[in-house]
Amino acid sequence: MKKIGIFYGSTTGTTEEVANKIAGKLGVDAADVYNVAETAPDKVGDYDVLLLGSSTWGDGELQDDWYDFIDGLQALDLKGKEIAVFGCGDESMTDTFCNAVGIIYDRLQETGAKFIGDFNADGYSYDASKADVGGRIVGLIIDETNHPELTDKRIADWCAEVQAQM
Repeated sequence: MKKIGIFYGSTTGTTEEVANKIAGKLGVDAADVYNVAETAPDKVGDYDVLLLGSSTWGDGELQDDWYDFIDGLQALDLKGKEIAVFGCGDESMTDTFCNAVGIIYDRLQETGAKFIGDFNADGYSYDASKADVGGRIVGLIIDETNHPELTDKRIADWCAEVQAQM
């Protein structure tokens, strides 16, 4: 059984809530869910599968707590690890929707990790997103602002996909 660690950055609590819902769906203990503001990047060494979550802020940027954490992750050799990315955004920000998912994906490409957890973006309406790489969504994208009624189903579907790919 692969050990899963969930690492998130959250300013308003929405991404933290999503991280905890994902933990519940996957049977991940609360002790294995980390706020990146309070966690050293080398903590990921304890896990086989890393679920990384960030909300998108400003002009399509990472949540503030992610900057030091992702710099630390980039310095690590993550060969043998699997990474799945999730994030929250507001699709009314049509040219930067859930950019943080794509930023994490892009920044960790050279670490040797294998990425899992592509997501079907049916039902969303946006013009551009860094989470859309080559016509595929590279992680779970959540819009609690405009589509909160879809969140639980999207989390369940994504968790099933992640489990199938692990």
